[in-house]
Amino acid sequence: MATAAEKLLLRLEWKVVRRLDGRLQGMHRTAHRGSGIDFTGLRAYSDGDDARHIDWNVTARLDEPHLRVFTEDRELTVWLVLDRSASMAAGRPGRGKHDVLAELALVLARLFGRGGNRVGALLFDIGKPRVVPPGTSRRHALRIGAELARTTGVRGGGATTDLAEMLDAAGRLARRRALVVVLSDFIGDGDWERSLQRLARRHEVVALRIVDTADDVLPEAGLIVVEDAETGEQLVVDSADPLLRVRFRAAVDARDARLAAGMRRAGVPVHRVDTDRDLAEALVEVVARTRDRSS
Repeated sequence: MATAAEKLLLRLEWKVVRRLDGRLQGMHRTAHRGSGIDFTGLRAYSDGDDARHIDWNVTARLDEPHLRVFTEDRELTVWLVLDRSASMAAGRPGRGKHDVLAELALVLARLFGRGGNRVGALLFDIGKPRVVPPGTSRRHALRIGAELARTTGVRGGGATTDLAEMLDAAGRLARRRALVVVLSDFIGDGDWERSLQRLARRHEVVALRIVDTADDVLPEAGLIVVEDAETGEQLVVDSADPLLRVRFRAAVDARDARLAAGMRRAGVPVHRVDTDRDLAEALVEVVARTRDRSS
């Protein structure tokens, strides 16, 4: 019997992957891809070789020019940083932020893997982050999906998402230069901007910000109970109060402005993916915006 991850991936392959196949390579701009950084040995110098690669110590010892030889690394390593904190549970049943994150993770793992690239995942939820080491196959994409399916996405004890720790964990994990795709709503605490800057200095980083209407809009429904998804704190408010609505809107705008400014200072493109948006269309737009940015 097919697992939930298998059923989801099969549906996404029909509806999304086929529409995007071959187009996702425009999502990254790293100049290090294909440059080769692994030393494999030495060989004698020949006319036309790049003199910058001469090993002068060996040349002096053997009295004949020798070059340092490196393997050409054509594979791209992709790390998916997946925020499974409590705020990601917001949204309507079957189409909440965590549902969209799972779909995005499967699509990205399958598409990048089909191109021969290695895809790993960092799942950040309760306790110690869990890691799926990089791999390429369809079975590997299903492994990421299975890990997502068994996470609860709920934090206890009144803790909020430490965005800085999530990004730092990604930096510790990705030792060689990679494409790091962060999938999160970016709702949480911590000095995440400095962590993002450190990550972006070593890697190509793309942020996919998953947003639900509940994040931005206060429903006008009279007295309602508002709950902080991260801490569980509840408060009864009058959603029809004009002053409250103005303050809520101002807080949302300020949050978005801080996020945009922090991403801009780190040099990281951030792309909004709404939960009610067609996934293929959203990813095509991400690729197009990334190409425009790099041109």
